[in-house]
Formats: sequence, structure tokens, C-alpha cells
Amino acid sequence: MEFIKSINDLQVHAHYSDEMVETVYLPLLRHLTDLQKQKNGRVLAFLAAPPGSGKTTLSMFLQHLSEQTPGITPLVSLGMDGFHHYMSYLNSHTIVRDGETIPLVKIKGAPPSYDLEKMTDKIRRIAAGENCGWPAYSRKTHDPVEDAVTVDSPIVLIEGNYLLLDEPGWRELKQYADYTIRIAPDENVLKERLIERKAASGMPREEVIRHVEFSDLANVKLCLEKSLPADLVIESL
Repeated sequence: MEFIKSINDLQVHAHYSDEMVETVYLPLLRHLTDLQKQKNGRVLAFLAAPPGSGKTTLSMFLQHLSEQTPGITPLVSLGMDGFHHYMSYLNSHTIVRDGETIPLVKIKGAPPSYDLEKMTDKIRRIAAGENCGWPAYSRKTHDPVEDAVTVDSPIVLIEGNYLLLDEPGWRELKQYADYTIRIAPDENVLKERLIERKAASGMPREEVIRHVEFSDLANVKLCLEKSLPADLVIESL
């Protein structure tokens, strides 16, 4: 099944096999629909995966599929990237990495670059059934866009790198989820995908490789090696 969507200001063209749609994605959506009917309230699901794994596109595809399939309750897909600290914060705050003090912007995308307290509060409110705003992330301005979406759906799917991260503060997020999904692809495949994705922006390839190896791969390893168990694990998209 072909899927074309503008995501974070970028045009994305993806293909999902009929086999995966029939054996994984539709049963997942039916299960979430059943959970919502049994609960008679909002169901919150997490989709956690490393950078470059295709989680954002998959979450939007699941929303599209839920809207197009009779008998399935439509869900809304949300991303956690809107909880990045603003660039002004990332440029003015530092962190020690490998014995060197560097600005947070150098590791943007790592857990410290997110406003975890703000995100936890918003997830708690959504899990409680509250209708509220949710921030998006603009790849043009590289900053959050506050209250870009109003959350009022009976089924909510939140995607992000660290929703199942087994570290203090982060691991507490799982208590709010009714169902959890994790993508666990091969690290080498992710490295190549991350390099190609960043190279498409026009950055010199040598600079791209340095950035991926310094920042992105550290985040990939963290997600692959320090994630909590999930109800459903997808090894590859």
C-alpha cells in the first residue's frame, strides 16, 4: 500500500506490504478499537523506536488506515518532537559529553534536549481523557509550534524515540499507556538511513557522517539497548 504524506514540513513517500497491513497493522488497530470499547474511555498507545526507523511515517499511516477502514475507531497520531527545548535554550545550556562541555544543541535529539517535565504533564492529561492542545515540531524553524493540534480523539497514538526509555523520569511515562509498540530494527540499517536522510539536506557527506556517528548513533544505541518491554515488537518496517 502506497502512502504519501507531508510530515514535519517534508514530503514522505512510503510503501507498506499488503502482508504487513493484513497481519500486523489492521489487527493492531482492531485491538486498540476493542480496548477503547472495553474501557469506555480514551485509550493511549505509545510507539517507541530509534531515529531513522520510520516510526513517524508509520504512526501517520496507522492514522490514515484507521480512518479508511470500516469498523475501526479512528485514532490521532502525535509526535513527541514538539517537546524539544527551544533553540534559544539549546544554544544557551550545556552538557558534559566524553569529558567535554558542549552546548545542548550539539546533541539535539538526545533525551536532555527534551522538556520531559512538560511532556509528562501533557501525557498525563491526555491519558486522563482531557481534551487539550499538543505541540508540533517544525523542521523549517527547528522549534516547537505550541498547541498545533487539539487532542479530542478516543484513541491517541504517541510516537517518539524515548517513550519506553528505561531511565529515571522517562520510564515513568509507561504507566500512562494502555498499549505499547516498539520498533527494533538493525543498527547498521539505521546508520545508512540516517546518513542518506541527512545527506539529502545538502550537508557535505563527510560532515553528515561525523554528525551521525557522534549524535544520532548514540541515540540509536540508547533506544535499542535501554528500552522497556512492549506489548508489540516490530523488528523491521
